[in-house]
Amino acid sequence: MTALAFVVGVLVMLVGLALSIALHELGHILPAKAFGVRVGQYMIGFGPTLWSKRVGETEYGFKALPLGGFISIAGMYPPSPAHDARRTRIWSALVQDARAANDETIAEAGERTLYRQATWKRVVVMLGGPAMNLVLAIVTFSVLFSGIGVTQSTTTVASVSECVLPAGSAQTACTDADPASPAAAAGLEPGDEIVSVDGTATATFAEASAIIRDHPGDTIEVVVDRDGARETLRVTPVLATNTYTNAAGDEVTDEVGFVGFSPTTERVRQPLTAGAEAAFENVGSVAEIIVQLPVRLYDTAVDLFTGGERDADGPISVIGVGRIAGEVAATEAPIVDRVAVMLGLVGSLNIALMVFNLIPLLPLDGGHVVVALWDGVKRLFARLTGRPAPQPADATRLVPLTLVVVVLMIGMGALLFAADIFNPVDLFGAG
Repeated sequence: MTALAFVVGVLVMLVGLALSIALHELGHILPAKAFGVRVGQYMIGFGPTLWSKRVGETEYGFKALPLGGFISIAGMYPPSPAHDARRTRIWSALVQDARAANDETIAEAGERTLYRQATWKRVVVMLGGPAMNLVLAIVTFSVLFSGIGVTQSTTTVASVSECVLPAGSAQTACTDADPASPAAAAGLEPGDEIVSVDGTATATFAEASAIIRDHPGDTIEVVVDRDGARETLRVTPVLATNTYTNAAGDEVTDEVGFVGFSPTTERVRQPLTAGAEAAFENVGSVAEIIVQLPVRLYDTAVDLFTGGERDADGPISVIGVGRIAGEVAATEAPIVDRVAVMLGLVGSLNIALMVFNLIPLLPLDGGHVVVALWDGVKRLFARLTGRPAPQPADATRLVPLTLVVVVLMIGMGALLFAADIFNPVDLFGAG
């Protein structure tokens, strides 16, 4: 059953990836068609075509390797210069091949080409894919946070410690020599709902815990709701070494007031804005990884060859994401918890796709945006200076640089694939 659950988890993530890629490409197609640009192909995957169907002027289909997708938009670049002839140097041949392929789309589309569109339309078309990934992430995180909810500690008492164990002791059970915990001595019971601490109303466990930590040795009043009736307990927190999460979300170990009880946890639905907030927080985190990508890839390579522990916040491949999804699906956690983690992975995956595609290098969407903006700047300058409109930027000249970027991307993918197979990220302490 565990093996089956693992496979189901991997398949769910692959479907989520394929859907994310398909909708990314759809994000390009919709504005392109809205602006009248001809779209010849819409394909999910690479390699041999498994199935396709032409609807109108666009061929839709699936290819053998579901590791990406592409669309054919007419006239991404201006037509080849009339005087340009084929040359034998490898870079020139690459440029000429790119121009020939582009010229074919122009011949089919006539005036309905992308390069003829206003700068803002070209930018909208190229940003449509990343924008679709952002929308998908917001929707996914909204379902997670506002639909399923986030596990939070509540003000209801789950259990009360019988005693205070010595700091640093390996002892796990109370003895007659151990002092009773302040919570037990005050009569706090499982099921009690904490209403206020030291005269301050508390809506969350974090608020109640913060007040208790600040009053070691002080006798304070704790008002609880027990079976519908209010009771006031007098509690004296002891000074103890305790590990807790501070207001900044960091885990801290310090000597603070301690009473000895643990809260219940439940899923609490967040406001509708929580999904968007989580998505934009992820954008910042992924952007930080992208900026540090060379260093992080180097660390990943070192860990791969030395067997070191991978950074859980470092880059991973599709294989790594699928493996994590499988491990999550195979755990003994409740179904809702597993679904929540899978939704979080899909949301984070879409943010990664968005941010990576915004890198300002061809063949990524960000590179095409830079070309469109450069064209717009040239046109604006010509208009302001009274000069004739310049020729559109010929991005096919950048094909050699594009090839270098593609080779680097393939190398990065190969490294991450190998690392995720032979030295995977260990999120569950199984390594």
